[in-house]
Amino acid sequence: MKNIYLETYGCQMNEYDSELVRSILTASQYQFVPSIDLAQIVLMNTCAVRENAHQKIYHRLDELKGMKKRGEIEVVGVLGCMAQSLRKTLAERSPTVDVVAGPDSYKKLPNLLTAVYENNNHGFDFALSEFETYADITPKRIAGINAWVAIMRGCDNFCTFCVVPYTRGRERSRSVESVLNEAYRIESEGFKQVTILGQNVNSYHSGDDDFADLMHTLATKSNIPRIRFTSPHPKDFPRKLLHVIAENPSLCKQIHLPLQAGNNTVLKRMNRTYTKEEFYDLVDEIRMIIPGVALTTDIIVGFSGESDADFEDTFDVMEKVRFDSAFIFKYSERKNTIASRKFADDVPEAAKTERIVRLNDLQRQISKEINQTEIGKKVEVLIEHRSKKDANEWLGRTDQNKGVVFAATGKNPGDFVTVEITSATTNTLIGRAVNVVPKSSNILSLSR
Repeated sequence: MKNIYLETYGCQMNEYDSELVRSILTASQYQFVPSIDLAQIVLMNTCAVRENAHQKIYHRLDELKGMKKRGEIEVVGVLGCMAQSLRKTLAERSPTVDVVAGPDSYKKLPNLLTAVYENNNHGFDFALSEFETYADITPKRIAGINAWVAIMRGCDNFCTFCVVPYTRGRERSRSVESVLNEAYRIESEGFKQVTILGQNVNSYHSGDDDFADLMHTLATKSNIPRIRFTSPHPKDFPRKLLHVIAENPSLCKQIHLPLQAGNNTVLKRMNRTYTKEEFYDLVDEIRMIIPGVALTTDIIVGFSGESDADFEDTFDVMEKVRFDSAFIFKYSERKNTIASRKFADDVPEAAKTERIVRLNDLQRQISKEINQTEIGKKVEVLIEHRSKKDANEWLGRTDQNKGVVFAATGKNPGDFVTVEITSATTNTLIGRAVNVVPKSSNILSLSR
């Protein structure tokens, strides 16, 4: 038996994939340990979305190289998106790496590690699958409040800036039955929230069932108190799904809606397949059907060819839509993407910095103003953990995914508490506990 220390970088899908890896390798008699000091094997589940993610991994590999030379560890493995996108250069640049496995190769990890230990060979596998969904693997989760569930893998959108279609392959979906059975396991394990994952969840399709059908099934046939999902694409966000969210209390009233840019020319260059006018219409429809919904977004500044005037359009959209929060990034060119082949990364770094500062300043102002409208309201909060700033206070989240800090005795993570909001900052609501609210089941009994 060998001990493995697993490090996870990047998105929620990587977190879920690490749970799959733990399950696969545990079944092959490997043991996962909480500290690198206890491990013979170090595996890194990596991200390839932005350049700084690559640099972080390369820096970590330099550290592990020294540990390996000193005999502190025996094997180093790189898994996931970076392993897939840089499979050739990774081995050349980092000879300390023994195992490299892409996102569709996790079932082969036991054999890859065996090749290293028994045959003194490198274990590399980068095959992308048209069928692999890991629906037959039960993720080995760490106990907590939220559980991830990937309902599909891959992406067919081919946004020009994005490397995901090349690292995770084409779209393929799990069956409704397999997702529902995983939801039952999650419920039996005591999780209070599930987050449904996919590169573009609303393109989910299995037989005659679409994403709205799946969400309706999960909401009506499981007893999980809160169900979230991320990330959808604005291009295929049907009215049917909006009504399903509005009509089912367990489906959280928060939607992450990536805008990426507010200028039509830039959106076309990104291959986002919608205009800002269509985005406005979608936002209006969402807010009409789901009153009180919280909207969050992603923005890229400094994409190829983005002029000052183009950026002002994005700034204008942000002012008009007034997202509850936003993740804003500078564009970084990714190898093998359409943008890297067709467009120059020609926006000066100083311009990117100025634009991201302006957008962040705007969003902070909007977020604070929206949060302050919550003062005086009583909201239902799911406790997650103790506040980092004050061990006497709890941090929890509302249905809208807003963080709430409050003091309460006799409570525990996983409890639902009614909190009256007394003040608000840009990122956090502050309040006082009123009483514990038991979260009622969606159905009285269920045959499984």
